[in-house]
Amino acid sequence: MTLPPTLQRVLAGHMCAGCGLCAGLDPAIELFRDARGFLRPRARGEPHPDSDRRLAHACPGATVAPWGRAPHRHPLWGPFHRCLVGHATDPELRHTASSGGVVSALALHLLETGRADRVVQVAMDPDRPLETVATTSRDRGGILRAAGSRYAPAAPLAKLRDELATPGRLVFVGKPCDAGALRQLAALDPDIGARFVAILSFFCAATPSQRGTDRIVARLGVDARRIVAFRYRGEGWPGHATARLDDGTEARLNYAESWGAILSKEVQFRCKVCPDAVGGVADVAAADAWYGGDDGYPAFAEAEGRSLILTRTELGDALVHEAEAAGRIATTPLAIDEVEAMQPAQARRRRQVAARMRAIRFTGGFVPAMDGLDLAEAARLEPWLSRLKATLGLVRRIVQGRR
Repeated sequence: MTLPPTLQRVLAGHMCAGCGLCAGLDPAIELFRDARGFLRPRARGEPHPDSDRRLAHACPGATVAPWGRAPHRHPLWGPFHRCLVGHATDPELRHTASSGGVVSALALHLLETGRADRVVQVAMDPDRPLETVATTSRDRGGILRAAGSRYAPAAPLAKLRDELATPGRLVFVGKPCDAGALRQLAALDPDIGARFVAILSFFCAATPSQRGTDRIVARLGVDARRIVAFRYRGEGWPGHATARLDDGTEARLNYAESWGAILSKEVQFRCKVCPDAVGGVADVAAADAWYGGDDGYPAFAEAEGRSLILTRTELGDALVHEAEAAGRIATTPLAIDEVEAMQPAQARRRRQVAARMRAIRFTGGFVPAMDGLDLAEAARLEPWLSRLKATLGLVRRIVQGRR
């Protein structure tokens, strides 16, 4: 029993994103946790003869989905109809979500207007609160339970076969790589695309290992066996990493400590070279609309959440218009040039992706196909010396075995 050749190349090149698409397509493929707790595929039977063709086109470790067309296009931020700042008008949703709750509000709007029957997303595993699982939400309660970032390995596409086998119209909420995988699969199979009424995503900093969560728990100084609920953010903005214990008490770390000092050091290699962490192929992409320092971390005390919103497709722009008219979200226009001040780390990554890919090629590594992502245009916005340092720095880390 062996994995399809595409997955073998992706794994050998450290390009697996852990999205679960392979397991969601082929029952002969399952996911397991590697030594760091990342979700990776392995064969448990003979793969379907057509799996490799589909994965070569849709696996985000093999082919990154190209950006579509829109009235506006920015080399860093991708295609868009409108650039906005806003938040959910539901106070509980806004408070519970990681930033302004706009993605949650849009998903709930689609459910409550009857446009969709359920939302495919991820949430805390109720049986193992330190882990994250794929779930489906059918009402406001489900959306609230899933609201908030999960900075850990998650495979929202792992149950795709089950979702497609169950009647109903679907909304998908996932990381940019997850959204890209679904978009590419829908291009291969329009019947699958027709089942999804919207694809919603967000700017993604990276996927940390499960070991990163364990390090947070150790820093909190609590017994993991007593944790009954765990959040990485939310219940405020930016919110705290919070472990709730069986006696009702809580232990918390602020965002700078949890993400900045711990989780950001635990991210998988595929994320470090991600060419589209801004959700460029989603219908709507959201992000934290904060103004921070050069490191991209918020430079203010806890506040009411605020979302950066990019409507990327006609469908997404219409959805946001509907939600605005229904009073689900409140928005104001934002100049696209303001986004870099809110997301400096994302801007730097986009400008340096081409240089990092050059380093991988130079060392004989595997690079996914990534056409139509304006990487050359983004690179021209970075000083040549910085690009050179990015290339040489990654070459050194690869040679030293520090991916």
